[in-house]
Amino acid sequence: MNMNYREARQYLEDANKYGSVLGLDNIRELLRRLNNPENACKYVHIAGTNGKGSVLAYVSTVLTCAGYKVGRYISPTLFKYRERIQVNEEYITREALARLVTEIAGAIEGMTGEGRPHPTPFEIETALAFLYFKEMECDFVVLEVGLGGLEDATNVIQTTLVEVMTSISMDHMAFLGDTLAEIAENKAGIIKPGTVVVTDWQQPDAMRVIEEKCRKENCTLRTAKKENAYGVTSGYEEQIFSYRCRERVYEDMVIRLAGSYQIENAIVALETVDALRDLGYEISEEKIREGMMTTHWRGRFTILQKDPIVVIDGAHNEDAARTLRESLTMYFPEKRMHFIMGMFEDKECEKVIKRTASLADDIITIQTPGNPRALPAEELAELVRKYNPKVEAMSSIRKAVRESFQRAEKDHVIVAFGSLSFLGSVVRAVEAVEYE
Repeated sequence: MNMNYREARQYLEDANKYGSVLGLDNIRELLRRLNNPENACKYVHIAGTNGKGSVLAYVSTVLTCAGYKVGRYISPTLFKYRERIQVNEEYITREALARLVTEIAGAIEGMTGEGRPHPTPFEIETALAFLYFKEMECDFVVLEVGLGGLEDATNVIQTTLVEVMTSISMDHMAFLGDTLAEIAENKAGIIKPGTVVVTDWQQPDAMRVIEEKCRKENCTLRTAKKENAYGVTSGYEEQIFSYRCRERVYEDMVIRLAGSYQIENAIVALETVDALRDLGYEISEEKIREGMMTTHWRGRFTILQKDPIVVIDGAHNEDAARTLRESLTMYFPEKRMHFIMGMFEDKECEKVIKRTASLADDIITIQTPGNPRALPAEELAELVRKYNPKVEAMSSIRKAVRESFQRAEKDHVIVAFGSLSFLGSVVRAVEAVEYE
């Protein structure tokens, strides 16, 4: 029976009971039964702790501007479920999603009928993405790792052109390891023999792991070096920089993504695009400039409005919280701030709070909706209280946003941050306040 869109979404929702399992055996078997659609495309595969989404956005936008058909696979999403699978920034259609989930369900029925485990939601979504990208005949797919790297479902691919390592820090320790070297080793598990690897400049323990993996796999390693960026002009509406990249110099590049860390993400993206140019792909400097300037990526230090300024940011670990604090103090050094926080309980909650809470006049905590990992608002408020006594737990995002608008004067800043999963709700709540 062919599913409609609503039935397909329900099928994916019901698969949540199978949880999250690391390992590639199940996804390989599922893809085998679907005639291995993942082999039809060339990939830029991105792992790391922070910055994956922004680098994906820059690289895929540049490639699209250069005239290629480009698939994107991202998670989590802020606004719509279909946002996670895109071609040239257009979401997978409802019709295609329903039809392809029907096909996948048939393959899964065969697997479970033989006593094999039922694939997890992420494995099903990954198979769905590969089927769609094959059907759309994508020239490139820019693929974001879900968790870690080595045993992530995306790591079944064998036709990678470039692997990208964004900034690596302590995160998901329960799954990836207790030390930076262990986490880096897991993330470097996506590196395939004879490919090009682009890495952000890492802490020494992580850098050693990546260098050793590249030597072992006979890969070309390119490092995005901050010291090669110069002429930097920062602002929350526009940032300008130049970058010396091996044989080429990219002068006066303009980006519209805000945040102190976006120059770093942008030079990782430039190294990646430059590597593709060296592999023979036609990407003119004009199209690189156009792509970098037109890249947008909501949820990473995104300014939603002014008077008062409203910022959303997915800072959910200590490293991201540090860069959020840097950005807030750089752009708004004299302004009063009001925070809205929502976090998952398996994240570095107290470290995030310790880095940020002292900046705020007051803080409202909420429980991120629809996720069993969400930390209750009252528990989050108790953690905040150690660092800022002006904290209040609220029962809904809409109520928190309304209250923040009542507290904020025109020259104040409202900052909503923590789990990416609640930022879409914040955007809708801010829009609702504007129209009240």
